[in-house]
Amino acid sequence: MATKSSVKNSEEHSQQHQNNHQNHGGILGEKSELYFAILSGVFFFIGLIIENFTSLSIKYPTYIVVSFMISIILGGWFTTIETFKKIKKGEFEIDFLMLAAAAGAIYINKWGEGALLLFLFSLGHALEHFAMNKARKSIENLGKLSPKKALVKRNNNLVEVLINELKINDIIIVKPNTKIAADGVIIKGNSSINQASITGESMPVDKIAINSIENIAKYKDFNEIPKKNVVYTGTINGDSVLEIQVLKLSKDSTISRLVKMVSEVENQKSPTQLVTKKFEKWFVPIVLILVLTLCFAYLVINESFEQSFYRAITVLIAASPCALAISTPSAVLSGVARAAKSGVLIKGGRALENLGSLTTIAFDKTGTLTQGKPKLTNAIVLNNFDEIEFLEITLEVESLSNHPLAKAISKDISTKYQLKNNNNASDIKAIQGKGIKATYKNKPVFIGNKKLMTDENIIVSDAIDTQMNTLLLNGHTAMLVGYQQQIIGLLSVMDIPRITAKETLNKLRKIGIKKMVMLTGDHQNVANSIASQIGLTAAKGNLLPEDKVIEIQKLKANNNKVAMVGDGVNDAPAMANSTVGIAMGAAGSDVALETADVALMSDKIEKLPFVIALSRKSKTIIKQNIWISLGVVAILIPLTLFGVTSIGYTVLIHEGSTLVVVLNALRLLRFKDE
Repeated sequence: MATKSSVKNSEEHSQQHQNNHQNHGGILGEKSELYFAILSGVFFFIGLIIENFTSLSIKYPTYIVVSFMISIILGGWFTTIETFKKIKKGEFEIDFLMLAAAAGAIYINKWGEGALLLFLFSLGHALEHFAMNKARKSIENLGKLSPKKALVKRNNNLVEVLINELKINDIIIVKPNTKIAADGVIIKGNSSINQASITGESMPVDKIAINSIENIAKYKDFNEIPKKNVVYTGTINGDSVLEIQVLKLSKDSTISRLVKMVSEVENQKSPTQLVTKKFEKWFVPIVLILVLTLCFAYLVINESFEQSFYRAITVLIAASPCALAISTPSAVLSGVARAAKSGVLIKGGRALENLGSLTTIAFDKTGTLTQGKPKLTNAIVLNNFDEIEFLEITLEVESLSNHPLAKAISKDISTKYQLKNNNNASDIKAIQGKGIKATYKNKPVFIGNKKLMTDENIIVSDAIDTQMNTLLLNGHTAMLVGYQQQIIGLLSVMDIPRITAKETLNKLRKIGIKKMVMLTGDHQNVANSIASQIGLTAAKGNLLPEDKVIEIQKLKANNNKVAMVGDGVNDAPAMANSTVGIAMGAAGSDVALETADVALMSDKIEKLPFVIALSRKSKTIIKQNIWISLGVVAILIPLTLFGVTSIGYTVLIHEGSTLVVVLNALRLLRFKDE
């Protein structure tokens, strides 16, 4: 994904200092900041009580100062640490403004208001971090899904080892109703596996053992192994004992990669976050200049220096964009955490916001909108031939072939019509470009195109020819069946649409996706047929990978933002050139997880409306948060300029708005997956 990676790298900015601020350690543990804030409040109220006892305040003024001083030290402790870290990097941000305001209050002997400022600021931040950690814990809980130990078969003995000691090709035993310890393939046993932790699927999935261990070697990639044979770390076994061959180390498992990628989303800033960062860069200096100017207001208006200085400090607090700074990251983190809970990986704020702005989506066909494998769509008896005999002949002849279409036909006939292979066919032979020839009960059978029948002197009537051409025009692969020198039937196969495809597209249309286009390498007739069945806006066939890239670029030119939905492997170039690349069935696929901006861990396309609706809701909440944060600043600045509100009330409203935007963002954690 070279096209996007360079852009993303230029946008990423480390938030390590922010993460440290949110996870302070200390003698009181990870909640040290909260405990310091509470103690700051205790000493503030002690000072306040003493101050209100006039006799004590006259007789023992030092008590008041000492109490407020302790409150200031406790309230400003972590803020001071963070401020110095930022100053070393040449950054002057909100923490610096708060300390400057507290120092100013102390300078004019307003110890109580300085203590109140730092108490409420530290308490607000501690509660804000506590609320934000709810979103983080949704992500961190993914890492707890993996079991700590595994039962391994070694020298015919069962040995319990730590999962990081597992080796490739180890055989692990998984008991009923326990967690699976490694990504691998089932070599013995069948079971229903709860994959909700990885794919978000609510129902257990049936898994079976691979035919033989030797079959594993023929697959070049873990993702190529049939899903029915594969299991993932952290998923839960059903009621049967399984033997699993380990194919990925603990650090490379799907769950480990998922946790790592989700935990990195905070480093990938959204477009709104980048704008607010730029806004803060020029807004903070302007505030400092305004505050400095207000300090000398006493030279122009009739008031003392202390009154001008007090107003300046109050304006400084009112103008500090705390709520603005947290408004977007809190919503992004909550949105990403909610998506991960439903088996969808969104790589950061950029992908989340872009998803919410989409009106155009391009889809790959095979395995995305369709089932990804051919199905028998028609078995039509012709020339008054016996239907059961026609089906038996077809089943027995096609069962001799290894061709994918032949396998699909024989499987579907035996399943649909409950017929068995009696081994009456033999001597199968492929005829290049035409079809196959075989013997059934010592008589020749031909299955293939019109040219094959003509070459074998079997007459194809105009009516049959028309019927076959109609199927071809509708995207089916059609074949004639010749037996006893006549056409006895017509077969057609097709990669049919997913059962949920049409409903999914309808849901997408309802939530505002106006254009849905299919890009496929298949014949245009096939593309048109699928498009008409499921309700696509347009379909483009006969496309090579580079052609898909060109189509994506055309769509972007006309529609600005375009998503490409595929498997993340064959569609990688098109996904890289789209605004948002969405990979389906990404569980177990390293390429899909690396390539996509959004990864649906299951191969269920019906997750798409959920994740787009979640993104739209996230964008709405981000906008709400920005209006709340800027609105409070816009109201407070005039009020403080004209002396309507004091430091205490300003701090209360200022910190209150910060908590409001965080709590508003946390609503995303309860977003419903309908």
